[in-house]
Amino acid sequence: MNSPRTTIYRDKANGKLMGVCSGIAEYTGVNVLWIRLGMIALTIGLGWPILAYFAAGMLMSKKPPHLYRDESEQKYWQRVRQSPKRTAREIRANFRDIDRRLAAVETHYVSNNPRLTAEIERLR
Repeated sequence: MNSPRTTIYRDKANGKLMGVCSGIAEYTGVNVLWIRLGMIALTIGLGWPILAYFAAGMLMSKKPPHLYRDESEQKYWQRVRQSPKRTAREIRANFRDIDRRLAAVETHYVSNNPRLTAEIERLR
């Protein structure tokens, strides 16, 4: 998965300091408030997470400005990152449903039109 949409970025536009917490929140789909509170708690408790924060701020790439078309695309890619197998199952189920509905439409039109039925059979 080398897609730019499956990479973690610093989200400087929504960030407070370097955008690391907002980038992690965007990547995981967790509310940024919880990420920030966890970071503060870890920093107070352990001390070294602040160094990890600044290291991540230096190493992470800045989020491209037009990575997603809209919020629904962003939510889709968050689901892909969280569970790729589940997302693939959902997509397959959607295609099966579309195929089933298309077959029903085809059956309706073909059963009512013998000339069209003969033409479709000739194409097979």
